[in-house]
Amino acid sequence: MHNDKTIAAINKLVEINNDRIEGYENAFKNTDETDLREIFSSFAQNSKKCQQELVSEINKLGGKATDGTTVSGKFFRGWMDVKSALTGKDRKAILESCEYGEEQADETYQKVLGDEPEHMNPQQFSMIKEQHNMLKADQSKIRTMLKPK
Repeated sequence: MHNDKTIAAINKLVEINNDRIEGYENAFKNTDETDLREIFSSFAQNSKKCQQELVSEINKLGGKATDGTTVSGKFFRGWMDVKSALTGKDRKAILESCEYGEEQADETYQKVLGDEPEHMNPQQFSMIKEQHNMLKADQSKIRTMLKPK
């Protein structure tokens, strides 16, 4: 197993969790609706937990965890700011922005789990799989909130 490849794969997940943290903190600021603020706060906390686990794993491997975000994440957060300003904090628009961010996170986790398993030990793979399942549950909550009642 090559630590450099493992560290690079895990750092992709650190970045996407950094995106989620910033995205949900931003979404939290862009709504006054209590239910949305609670869910966005919860999702940001989920990503902070994931990010901490991933950083800890990188440290164990002797690597340096990224503190950055992805280019698409920066675009997503900027787009949410503009869209929020234009739509007057429209609930559906904010949730659609969140759904887009969740799709990016899901794709990143799928890619790492699909392309990089040979670079991970079973514990790392299991941790990442558990995180992915949690993020998919968050994504499902967003989709449920978008469905018309």
